[in-house]
Amino acid sequence: QVQLVESGGGLVQAGGSLRLSCAASGRTFSIYTVGWFRQAPGKVREFVAAIRRSDGSTYYADFVRGRFTSSRDNAKTMFYLQMNNLKPEDSAAYYCAATRDGTTYFGGDAGRFGSWGQGTQVTVPS
Repeated sequence: QVQLVESGGGLVQAGGSLRLSCAASGRTFSIYTVGWFRQAPGKVREFVAAIRRSDGSTYYADFVRGRFTSSRDNAKTMFYLQMNNLKPEDSAAYYCAATRDGTTYFGGDAGRFGSWGQGTQVTVPS
């Protein structure tokens, strides 16, 4: 079992930056990919970014490419989402997730992720 805890959300003005953190514990060695997703009120959950735990390869949704960067620490138990040039439409609850144990999936399909954090709120006033 993998446990994930996000932190780092908050209120930031448009054009500002935030860095979200995702702390993984438990069977972290079983994680293949960590994904970042977000969900705004009344909207469906959407994929934001993914990072492959082994080599740090990244994959982004088109709407964040060039503004957001996903990374991990050397111990591969902390995962980060650096968000720059934030826009009001980026306001949402952000979640990190880990792929299901035993899978080697690298992408943005939420159904392939089996462990989820509790979420952290990001608010960018218009």
